[in-house]
Amino acid sequence: MDPVRLSVLDRSRTREGHTHSEALRDTVRLARELERLGYHRVWVSEHHGVPGVAGSAPTVLAAAVAGATRTIRVGTGGVMLPNHRPLVVAEQFGVLESLFPGRIDMGLGRSVGFTDGVRRALGRDKGDAEDFEAQLAELLGWFRGTSPTGVHARPAEGLTVPPFVLAMGEGAGIAARAGLPVVIGDLRNREKMRRGIDHYRDRFRPSVWAPEPYVVVSGTIAVAGTPEEARRLLIPEAWSMAHSRTRGTFPPLPPAERVEALTMTGKERDFYESGLTGHIAGTEEQVAHELETLLKETGAQELLVTTSTYDREALLDSYRRLAAITSG
Repeated sequence: MDPVRLSVLDRSRTREGHTHSEALRDTVRLARELERLGYHRVWVSEHHGVPGVAGSAPTVLAAAVAGATRTIRVGTGGVMLPNHRPLVVAEQFGVLESLFPGRIDMGLGRSVGFTDGVRRALGRDKGDAEDFEAQLAELLGWFRGTSPTGVHARPAEGLTVPPFVLAMGEGAGIAARAGLPVVIGDLRNREKMRRGIDHYRDRFRPSVWAPEPYVVVSGTIAVAGTPEEARRLLIPEAWSMAHSRTRGTFPPLPPAERVEALTMTGKERDFYESGLTGHIAGTEEQVAHELETLLKETGAQELLVTTSTYDREALLDSYRRLAAITSG
């Protein structure tokens, strides 16, 4: 297939029998390998109070990743802007860009806390997501030095840190109006994804941040020697999703073989089977064919892979195989 920019979002998923510290160090180690394989960027995520995710402070983790690498771009997928004051976010990315010039990305999302308890702890509520567009404009203003407060964000002011909007629903329209690159991830609903991309491109307004639309398509991609091995990579995350839907907590990733030995309720089985479908998984030849179709349908300039699994060696092997088939 034709070469395409290839990037990774690693959520620092915790694994059964392993600590949060190990999950964070796994992310840093993976970033080094991705750099060696020629990946374009590596991003980290923001989750609060989730047992299965260690990545709660993305700008801190991004600093560790950037410090452990030399050339790969590093950023967030994303900082959930409604959880923070825009000035503080600008300052944090200003520090990152000052320390690692030309390598930092600012991926921004509009979600608030995962549960009512988390939102209360953060001092936020669901309605704060509705202010995302204004918060985004304020954040970008700190870099441009246009804040009406008379305050200056140091060291952010005057720096250029590429912003990206993580689009869920209204996010694509917000990205278009702001003239920003967009990250759209819904491989399991291709029609909805294409509608979001078309909406974004039709309404895009050129800005100082991006002269033309830039689309990043994100999702789970697994590559292995056989279709069965690729499918096994999906099993731990599929079960974690089923567990969260039926029991209300998002747990650490279990080994695939433990999941395969479970006796599930009918409801659990339905969620689990649903979690295994709609992704791109298979051999190199199969994945290359599916990716060619995806890129043709979307016109995306970049793929952001979001795969999580228990077996980190198998995950790295998947990334090696994926890099080989997307490098042309």
